[in-house]
Amino acid sequence: MHSPNDAVDALDGKLIRLLSEEPRIGVLECSRRLQVARGTVQARLDRLQARGVIGGFGPQVDPAALGYPVTAFATLEISQGQGVDVRAHLSAVPEVLELHTITGQGDMLVRIVARSNADLQRVIDRVVGFDGIVRASTAIALENPVPYRILPLVEQASLE
Repeated sequence: MHSPNDAVDALDGKLIRLLSEEPRIGVLECSRRLQVARGTVQARLDRLQARGVIGGFGPQVDPAALGYPVTAFATLEISQGQGVDVRAHLSAVPEVLELHTITGQGDMLVRIVARSNADLQRVIDRVVGFDGIVRASTAIALENPVPYRILPLVEQASLE
């Protein structure tokens, strides 16, 4: 858990926005645009990375552009005591993009991708083809009108 002292401030928010909009920008150019010293930008980046606020600078890859245009979410019910083994199994499936443990109906929520609806059956069969998974319920995503985003949350956090 983070303390209130871990909150991002306005400069952190501006830096995160700049890096999100232009991920290949250098520290020197960031300092020029934000009108702060290069050392300040570097110290802020180091602190944000150390705290886990910034987790990486890798490219955003679109699964559809890789040939996986179908996205689905599967809610999985697992056998008691099988969580570690199910996690390992799901980690070995390349089409599994995310795994969350959840409350409510089911135990895990998995985001998966496939090359087609027919290929989705293959992926689901691979996902559920494990003794620790008792039941699965799958929903196909039709569109993604609000894709994963973080900047509105960063802006709100930097104002608090």
